Amino acid sequence: MSLRDLGWNPFFEKAFAPFAKDGLAPARVAVQHRGGYEIWTAEAILTADVSGRFRHQALRPSDYPAVGDWVAIENVAGETRAVIQAVLPRRTKFSRTVAGDTTEEQLVATNIDEVFVIEALASALNVRRIERYLILAWESGTTPTVVLTKADLCTDVRAAVTAASAVIKEAKVIAISCIDGEGIAAIKKRLRRGRTVVLLGPSGVGKSTLINCLAGEESQHVVPVREDDQKGRHTTTSREMVFLSDGGVIIDTPGLRELQLWEGGEGLDATFADIEEIATRCRFTNCHHQQEPGCAVRQAVQEGAMNAARLAGFHKLRQEVAQFGERRDMRARADERRRSKNATRSLRGRRFEEE
Repeated sequence: MSLRDLGWNPFFEKAFAPFAKDGLAPARVAVQHRGGYEIWTAEAILTADVSGRFRHQALRPSDYPAVGDWVAIENVAGETRAVIQAVLPRRTKFSRTVAGDTTEEQLVATNIDEVFVIEALASALNVRRIERYLILAWESGTTPTVVLTKADLCTDVRAAVTAASAVIKEAKVIAISCIDGEGIAAIKKRLRRGRTVVLLGPSGVGKSTLINCLAGEESQHVVPVREDDQKGRHTTTSREMVFLSDGGVIIDTPGLRELQLWEGGEGLDATFADIEEIATRCRFTNCHHQQEPGCAVRQAVQEGAMNAARLAGFHKLRQEVAQFGERRDMRARADERRRSKNATRSLRGRRFEEE
């Protein structure tokens, strides 16, 4: 396993150059635990934690390493342990707001090339949930692919693919079955050497089963879903990377009980590109597609060219994006005040030492 197998490229090589001069080594965060990290280098798998200096300078949880991050480490002599001194710039990131009422960014995965939005065909397709995942996927800076698992349990796979395709215009929809192998070849084509894919979806949709299918071994623990509602239990309890011997890296994530948006302006536009295209024909350029006269979007709904539920989903998510934007701006201002106070405190400390 080489660094390039893990996704190392000229972008990270350039960012790491200053740390190489200090004698540090590059590694990628593979697993994030409550008490530390598991990191991968070209030579070994190590446990790690951040340095005291790193901890002192971090202002928020998103400043800490996340699964997928490339980090600069200092090896501990004679031990399979290292100290993380810095996180390299993130090329892409997938974030959500932490569950609950706190306005805080939670990094799900970083430095990813593609997002697989996983939805199972064992029950009715949840189009609204797919839309929500797609907004965050587009916002991450990557191209999403919707993967419909358990195709062997669906009576009309073609209709399900058509319904999912109606939600997305620029991304691909692939129906798969790990039982009979349907669609697996198409998935493997997207997992090339040095490429990182993150799996996102609720519990029970088959993320761990898909990884085992691709890895050719039981690398992830799997339990059956409940028969009455096809809901699953959280078998994956932490975000972690899985290296595939045939090429590619997969980041598995726990099923998200609550998926609140962190950012979403660009992702909203991409997910609802059909609405944005029709909106160019509205009488007013700032039309909200609600009560305004001459609204081409509402006219499309009335004429049957657009599903009313899709427009309702758009309104709901747009309002949510706006609300989180306001809360995020307030948090940013608070962070800036805290950063200014820390800088002032440090300056006073240096002046005191000089005197």
